Amino acid sequence: MDATIWNAPRQGETPGFSVYLCILRASVVQNVQRCYKPRRVRCNKSSIVVPKLTNKMKIDFKKYTDGLVPAVVQDYKTNKVLMLGFMNEEALQKTEETGLVTFYSRSKKRLWTKGEESGNNLQLRQMLIDCDNDTLLIKADPTGPVCHTGADTCWSERNHKDDFLYYLEDIIKLRRLSNDETSYVKQLFGKGINKIAQKVGEEAVEVVIEAKDVNRELFLAESADLLFHYLILLQAKDCSLTDVIDVLKQRHQPK
Repeated sequence: MDATIWNAPRQGETPGFSVYLCILRASVVQNVQRCYKPRRVRCNKSSIVVPKLTNKMKIDFKKYTDGLVPAVVQDYKTNKVLMLGFMNEEALQKTEETGLVTFYSRSKKRLWTKGEESGNNLQLRQMLIDCDNDTLLIKADPTGPVCHTGADTCWSERNHKDDFLYYLEDIIKLRRLSNDETSYVKQLFGKGINKIAQKVGEEAVEVVIEAKDVNRELFLAESADLLFHYLILLQAKDCSLTDVIDVLKQRHQPK
């Protein structure tokens, strides 16, 4: 936004409000630059409690002659089906104990923790059993591609939610990790958390300005800018849109 626009009152706007906005914008910049002390605050993903099947959810391993039950693995965040494996009682126990999804490999003839060689583990988030007590649904967070071919899933599907904001999160992550020094996102991450936080503050003030005007197109454009830079800030703080949604869901729970 042009600097002169900050100083000029909009149609129907009092000069006092325009001055207020100028002061607000200056305050955002100065406070971020002067008062913000960086701290490494991470969204604590390691604090996830490893879920276990309750006594009411008994798996009928004896239903199959080899003692193995099918275990369908689904991404906890995107709901995409990732792979199919098989578990015996020992594999299930190890999965519950370690929080890393472990199968019984019919080819290796032993327990096999997904990612034990590639490092692409499946971090357990939830376990469900079907109505016949003979098939498991494992919901997990993958730390990398799941298929041995390098694909996201064993069905060669891209593993992201059918939601553009989650897709945009993935794009931001790729830009951050890329070697393209001409990328705006890459450059912004390179300037550090202070600059990113300042940018979010500036965009927020611009949304306030456009909210006072009657130009719907400009209001939506500034809103998009704010949302985009907020997603960048979340990643700079090692958080995600899902983390924010989880907080909102907790607040929405009936008291």
